Amino acid sequence: MDWSEVAQLGLRYARIPLALLCVEAFYWFITMPSDTLGPIQVSEAWIWNELTNLIFGEGASTLSTHNGWLTRIELNHVDFPGSFNHVALYVSDECAGVHEMIFLSTLVAMTEGVPQKVKVRSILVMCSIVYVLNIVRLLVFYPIAVQECTGMPNDAACLVPMWEWHTAVYEWGFLVVLVGMWLVWFWRVGGPARTLDASSAPPEAWRLRLRTQWSTQHIALVVVALVLVFGGAYNVTNNEEASEAKSTLDTCQFLDLATSDCTQAQKDWDKAIGSAWSLAAIGLLAGVIGGVELQRPDENGNWPSKSQDEEVTSVVYQKPTSRHSSKRKGSWKSRTNEEE
Repeated sequence: MDWSEVAQLGLRYARIPLALLCVEAFYWFITMPSDTLGPIQVSEAWIWNELTNLIFGEGASTLSTHNGWLTRIELNHVDFPGSFNHVALYVSDECAGVHEMIFLSTLVAMTEGVPQKVKVRSILVMCSIVYVLNIVRLLVFYPIAVQECTGMPNDAACLVPMWEWHTAVYEWGFLVVLVGMWLVWFWRVGGPARTLDASSAPPEAWRLRLRTQWSTQHIALVVVALVLVFGGAYNVTNNEEASEAKSTLDTCQFLDLATSDCTQAQKDWDKAIGSAWSLAAIGLLAGVIGGVELQRPDENGNWPSKSQDEEVTSVVYQKPTSRHSSKRKGSWKSRTNEEE
């Protein structure tokens, strides 16, 4: 490959980190309210509780509610610190593994030269693997805590290794696993060869692209989307009640408090941003409908493009230049032989 091909390939794949940044922003947006991934959190908490009791003995954990959802897990052991000899945890929306699923799905979806059916099957399989790995991560909490607290019974410091495990996996452990999974998949589907010649891939049945032909309706949808998104953000940032609730909530999280004031602050914060989240979600939907179009190839396998549309339009609306196609004026007797 010469340097021009390397530059062209780099520009083509520069959209992958851009897409990942957009996905990160989208995930941060949808998880602003607490328990936005409630059904997934409940399913993981239930599996976590059942497997803990099955592997480590009945009564090793107890399932209860947190903010009205069955996502709270209490790990029980006689050597755990505290008067109740248990460690209270819960599956938050950040711990549900959806962040990792979206990240990996974006990497797969943005890989060029791979058929769409292969991408869809790969995303389903990889997300299932991530779901299982996340359950395994949660199951490891109990043996780590038991091992440390057996040597230091009723000492709060015995839980530090468990939190260190959680932090390590959360900050960089999963990232290494996800990138490794994508690299293995990329090699198995012949990614390097397909990347060098993306045109060798089978023709796709459809694709999503930014709209090339804009009408008044499409522009109006994008404008409405911007108004809704910025309106929702303005409503949250200029709401005094929401600001006070957020400040209290940050203090509770920093000090690891679970008081009634913290619970009320969480409810006030969720209520304040709930309407903004709804407006922004509707705005994003309107923006996608207005700014993205679904394209399908023609019978010859060619994708529509703006240049082709303009070429067709120019051919269709081209005025005839032949003198035989224009209406003649004057008497035929006055025409010269050259005109004939």
